[in-house]
Amino acid sequence: MSPRIRLIRLLAWALALMLVSHVTEAASDEEGQGGSNTRRRELLQEILRILPKSGAWETWQQRTGELPPDFSRMSSVPYLPDPLRLSSDEQVTRREDWPRRRAELLQLLQHHLLGRVPPHPSNLRVTPGRSREEPGAHVSEFVLEFGADHRARLEVELLLPKGPGPFPVFMTPASQRSWAVLAVSRGYIGCVFRADETRDNTDTFPAAFPGFDWGRMARRGWAAGRCVDLLYNFPAVDRSRIALAGHGGEYGRAALIGAALDARITAVVASSAGPGGAVSWRHFSEVQFGGGIEPMTRNHPDWFHPRLRFFAGRENKLPMDQHTLIAAIAPRPCLISTALNDPAESAWAIERTLYAARPVYALHGAEGVLALRYRFGGPAAGAQDVESCLDWLDTVFGRKALASSDGPVLPSYQEWRSASQESLTPTNFLERPWNELLYTAGGQRIRTMDQWRAKREDIAQRVVWGLGQAPAHAKSQTPAQEIPDAERASLPDDPLPQGLERRSVRFGNHLAGHYYLPAGAGDSGQRLPVVIWVHPISCATGFVPVHTGGEPIHHAFARAGFAVFTFDQIGNGSRLTEASGFYRRHPRWSLLGKQVADLLAAVETVSESRVADSDRVYVVGYSTGGMAALHAAALEERVTGVVTIAGFMPMRTDTREKGTGGLARWSYWLPLQPRLGAFVGHESRVPYDYHDLLGMIAPRPALVVAPRIDSHANLRDVRDCFQEGARVYDLLQAPGNARLMELDGYNHLSPNVVQRLIDRLKPVAGL
Repeated sequence: MSPRIRLIRLLAWALALMLVSHVTEAASDEEGQGGSNTRRRELLQEILRILPKSGAWETWQQRTGELPPDFSRMSSVPYLPDPLRLSSDEQVTRREDWPRRRAELLQLLQHHLLGRVPPHPSNLRVTPGRSREEPGAHVSEFVLEFGADHRARLEVELLLPKGPGPFPVFMTPASQRSWAVLAVSRGYIGCVFRADETRDNTDTFPAAFPGFDWGRMARRGWAAGRCVDLLYNFPAVDRSRIALAGHGGEYGRAALIGAALDARITAVVASSAGPGGAVSWRHFSEVQFGGGIEPMTRNHPDWFHPRLRFFAGRENKLPMDQHTLIAAIAPRPCLISTALNDPAESAWAIERTLYAARPVYALHGAEGVLALRYRFGGPAAGAQDVESCLDWLDTVFGRKALASSDGPVLPSYQEWRSASQESLTPTNFLERPWNELLYTAGGQRIRTMDQWRAKREDIAQRVVWGLGQAPAHAKSQTPAQEIPDAERASLPDDPLPQGLERRSVRFGNHLAGHYYLPAGAGDSGQRLPVVIWVHPISCATGFVPVHTGGEPIHHAFARAGFAVFTFDQIGNGSRLTEASGFYRRHPRWSLLGKQVADLLAAVETVSESRVADSDRVYVVGYSTGGMAALHAAALEERVTGVVTIAGFMPMRTDTREKGTGGLARWSYWLPLQPRLGAFVGHESRVPYDYHDLLGMIAPRPALVVAPRIDSHANLRDVRDCFQEGARVYDLLQAPGNARLMELDGYNHLSPNVVQRLIDRLKPVAGL
């Protein structure tokens, strides 16, 4: 070969490499992964540094060399992304355009959550096994083999009712065979398959489908489709009525995934499906004491695609969420069943997930077949729960009259609007610049205590307005009473560790409060500094944190020598259903106002307690609990000091373009303060802000803890807002009493953070 020809070929080869590189980079940009590889490698090192060790995940990353996306190039979406908006930014308004969007959603789900799933196999081989007659049913066993060299294997059992048929079908994993037996008694074909922890045939799938990187949940869901392949061979099967059901985190998730992947499944029942199922990551992260992305991908590294772990603490960067999994099932009937006190779920998060999927069902005129069923207690499901799910299937399959569906557990912004009939005009409110805190209404600089007291009273009135009009309240004249043993069954499941004691009392408006003390302190006569612990959104378990690792915060503070007083906030734990219909009962109040009122009642209770030192009462709150803590400390001077962890939420600068949700987060999305909804787009006119609250707390100690990575707040805004409020501390000659502690990591309450808080508060409290 001549040198000239060799040179031409080398140039052509180099040009081809450049073109491939260009195409690859363009595709990477479309996934939000463009930008500098240097920046993405830096992000990887940050993720490895701030997340707990996960050997399986790190092995995958090293093997594949995959880098996280450049989050700075991705949109921050604080709420659930619109399932009807195409990647081209067009809105789907016609049913005939939905398949295109559904295909996009399935691609996103496979990329970020499920892993790549193979198409239906074309080489299914069915081998009959044992058959037997049972009262009312004929039972047959089958082995399905498919994939490369028929390496994939799935054992299936069919329970056919006696009679001519055709019959509807009830499919479920083998560990829930009892559900199928109940279904057979109701005239369904029971189809049971081995995709469960007792014998998971889906472990044979990867070898039969090389090149597909699907996780265990995707494999189990896809296995249901192979059962449909088998069922289609039987004339007794009513193909228009094939239901897939699963209960619990593993099987509820798999049921939703199976229905999303295979349109031949005509209805789905997902019971206690949890995060990655019917609970969106944005709504049940570690901020809400949920099993978020980090613990889920660490504790169960093979359930989902490892790529999901990149988004731990950055859930708002996900271009999809679990509502899109449900949307991909539309318009087929879908029932989500949840236990109100299941620590693996959140009724509030599930409601928001379903609300976000409803527009897709509405597009198809099928709103009524996307349903939510509540049950009391924990994750276990009894016979009545299964019967209720079968009642629903009978309804949507047209076998009996339509049954009514459950209403929401938690109120909505629309409920408040309807009940209050309130219409606010934001332009009627003054614009308030950041630097107006230490100026009078006439523009005069505040330099004296008297001037500040007058300004503080004006701010207090605006804060009270923002919390809403509380109903009339008469103080109880009896001291807090211990809760008798007969009522303790209703108290939270919180095993008491050695070295601590607990006392439960009634306080406020018939609330259950709980003291946690060092062992023996209750009868010692010693008065201890008290911490009132205010938990975040934690629907199932209330003040008892789960999925945080380490010792619960209220135990840790008690072990450090504090008397800890805590209770379930309205809409959480033992008080979950109390929030239902709140705005119909109190249209002029707010949920945050109720939380603050209950917290002030707690302050009053501990101030009169014989175990607490009324001169050392500290309120410690996390996330929404931190918001309530700041409001309570601002309005009640008996609060000696306050610690707010990721609960300092600037409002006037948190506009739509910040990507954190802003005022809409606390009004439309979570109606803690529905009045704030009127100021979306007019943030500068909000009557008060968090620097005002900090100023009202001065000169008492205030510690503001802010994580660097927080999808709920912008750290720069937090800094600016804090600095403005801290000016009041300077005026009152107490500059050291206001502290901002920035955390190098994402928003979650880790054992390390709890210990740092204890170390900060002990010397302040004299311990």
